[in-house]
Amino acid sequence: MSGRALILDCDGVLADTELDGHLVAFNRTFEELGMPFRWSADEYGPLLRIGGGKERMRAYLAQHPEIGLGTAEEVDALIVRAHKRKSEIYVELVESGALPGRPGIARIVREALDAGWQVACASTSAEKSVEAVLASVVGSELRGRMAGVFAGDVVPAKKPAPDIYLLAAESLGRSPEEIVVIEDSQSGAAAAAAAGMAHIVTVSHFTADDDFPAAAVIVDVVGDARTPATVRSGLDVRDDRGVIGVEGLERILAARA
Repeated sequence: MSGRALILDCDGVLADTELDGHLVAFNRTFEELGMPFRWSADEYGPLLRIGGGKERMRAYLAQHPEIGLGTAEEVDALIVRAHKRKSEIYVELVESGALPGRPGIARIVREALDAGWQVACASTSAEKSVEAVLASVVGSELRGRMAGVFAGDVVPAKKPAPDIYLLAAESLGRSPEEIVVIEDSQSGAAAAAAAGMAHIVTVSHFTADDDFPAAAVIVDVVGDARTPATVRSGLDVRDDRGVIGVEGLERILAARA
């Protein structure tokens, strides 16, 4: 064991899941359950700053009291039911192959594991949704070597609170100084920063214009042979392949020290 850990967010990091996955699943759910609204991409983008699907629905309905779905208790029950159905639809989309992995993610997971790093996933999405994406993107062999998945409601406060990353660190037996996080969103990067962890940002469809003041490096992707990484700002830790690998992760930790 190297005394190092790589923790990856799921949505936007393993795959660019929000536009063609979660948003589609939310709107199909709203239609199925007769909920009288649909989210456009322009509406959904700002909602992503709120961690958790149930929390997004709750915030949206609080902003639109005119929708009038019943008493507070009835709305809470509907949100729980809708989120369960939305997760089922989302898993179906993932398993259909509709959401391919982002360039270089399976590669960096394998390289980190081969180098003795612990690798885990920390997400505000439901655990079944995260596991479906991992199965699709990294496959069963790499998933079986990973140290854990921390997802959904395992902590009371979701991103941008640091709780999910602090739980992951404690479970892995690693200090924040031994961890590199890969995130894609402002709220996720803020959570990693609040946990005292170095982080890489791979911007995704909805997050290209977000602010990431504490990121070690901001790139489009971690990169693979067909799609090398492009550095937007921060440390250039690409190797001679034009990708971020384990050597780059080590350089990020060394720069913090």
